[in-house]
Amino acid sequence: MPDPILELRDLDAHYGDFQALFGVSMRVAEGEVVAVIGANGAGKSTLLKCIAGAMPVRHNAIQLYGVSIGGDPAHDVVSRGIALVPEGRRLFPSLSVEENLLIGGQLGRKGPWNLKRVYELFPVLEERRHQPAPSLSGGQQQMVAIGRALMANPRLLLCDEISLGLAPIVIRDIYARIPAIVAEGLSLIIVEQDVVQALKTARYVYCLQEGRVALQGEAKALTREKISAAYFGV
Repeated sequence: MPDPILELRDLDAHYGDFQALFGVSMRVAEGEVVAVIGANGAGKSTLLKCIAGAMPVRHNAIQLYGVSIGGDPAHDVVSRGIALVPEGRRLFPSLSVEENLLIGGQLGRKGPWNLKRVYELFPVLEERRHQPAPSLSGGQQQMVAIGRALMANPRLLLCDEISLGLAPIVIRDIYARIPAIVAEGLSLIIVEQDVVQALKTARYVYCLQEGRVALQGEAKALTREKISAAYFGV
């Protein structure tokens, strides 16, 4: 296996006295799509928050290209090449589609992603670029959230529940764009409750159960029975 661009080493995470993650270890290689699955409360979103610099963690628990970044502030993490597509999209409601996208590029990192490239990936956004972001459908808002993160020209894209609340046809449409994103040299970590979609998209899967890695392996090798046992802790 090639050297990882991201490595988690016995990552713990706490909300005050409550421990949400217990010794989570993970590797992500360049150009790889990794899925993190699990039931509600398994710690999936917490995991992404830790990587994105939104939670305090042990400094050497997170390594990016061999450099410890655990606990670094979020703006430093973005500048190093990690961008988050948050659960619920969290667009700026007072701004237009294009203004939301432009905010993602404020750090000026060099790379393939700009407005033109995002509009090529999601043509509907160009058609609606001057509309207020809240006026778009849920699926279109999710496209804006992904495009905004891509505008930061990350090397690693974190996607938190990008299918949540969307119709199946919209989910398929969004996931159909992932190969084009990976083709630009990005790695992805996708947090999903939709196990079928995760297995179709990812090369490698981690299943979290109550903050611990209950199962991991190549997606093509995981059986439904093994995933069900790890997913529900039975």
